[in-house]
Amino acid sequence: MKFKLGRAAEDNLYRLRSYETVGSTNAEALAAARSGDPGRCWFVTAEQTEGRGRRGRAWATPVGNLAASLLVVVPNNPAIAATLGFAAGLALDEALRTVAPDLVLRIGLDGVEGHGEAGRRDRLRLKWPNDVLLDGGKLAGILLEAEPLADGRLAVVIGIGVNVVAAPEGLPYPATSLAALGVGIDAPHLFRALSDSWASVARVWDDGQGFKAIRRLWLDRAAGLGEAVVVRVGEQRFSGVFETIDEEGRLVMRSPEGVIRTIAAGEVHFGSVATSRQ
Repeated sequence: MKFKLGRAAEDNLYRLRSYETVGSTNAEALAAARSGDPGRCWFVTAEQTEGRGRRGRAWATPVGNLAASLLVVVPNNPAIAATLGFAAGLALDEALRTVAPDLVLRIGLDGVEGHGEAGRRDRLRLKWPNDVLLDGGKLAGILLEAEPLADGRLAVVIGIGVNVVAAPEGLPYPATSLAALGVGIDAPHLFRALSDSWASVARVWDDGQGFKAIRRLWLDRAAGLGEAVVVRVGEQRFSGVFETIDEEGRLVMRSPEGVIRTIAAGEVHFGSVATSRQ
C-alpha cells in the first residue's frame, strides 16, 4: 500500500514516513520528537498492531484502514495545543468531503430527495471532543499526545484512525466504516486528501491564534448541538443540552435546572444512547 503526500502538503514542506506495519504511529512520532525531529512530519502505516484510543484503550488498525499521525511542534501551552484536535477534525471532515462528496445527502421532509437548505441533511458530523461520525456511527477517532521538549516547546502528536474498510466490533457505541456505507475509496487516497486539507486548516489555526475561526467552523459541523446529551466524567454523569464549545474547546451544557456546566474532558452520548445511559 503506497502512501504519498498531497501536492499542497508537499508545497508547505510537510514530510512523510510510511510503514507497511508498525505498532503505533503515535509512538513512532513521539520517538522521532525525542530524537530531534522538528515536526511537520506525517507517520502513516498500512497496518497498526498496537494503536491506542482515548483512555488507553487498544485500537488495532487492520490492513485497509487508515492510521496516520502528524507530529507538530508548538509553544508549550497545553490549552492551546488541545485545540489541535478540533483543527484535525475539520481537516479530516474536509478530506472526506473531497474524496466522497456524496457524504452530504439531500432529503426532503417527506423522505424523498429535496432541494435547498431545508432539504439538506449532513451525514458527516464532528463529535466532541475528537470523533467523526458518519450516519451516526463512529467513523474516525483522533488522539492527541504531547511531550515537552528540551528547548521549552511542546511536541504534539495528532493520531488519526479512520475505519475505511472495517469497523471494530463489540464497542459500547455504534461504529461504521466507509466500505459498509458504500464509499469506495482506499486509505492512500484518503490520506493524500487529508495531508492537503490539514495544510490548509493549519494555516487557519496558526499556532492557536486562529482558533476562533476553527471553533466557528467546527460548530457548524457539530453533532448534537442544541440536543440532549449525557457526559460521563469518571464515575459521574451529567445530563443536559449541548449548548456550544467555549474559547478553549470545552463543552458547555445546560442542565434541566438551567445550570451551565463547562466540561474539559469526558465521554459524550447523544439521543437514545444518552437516554439509555442516564
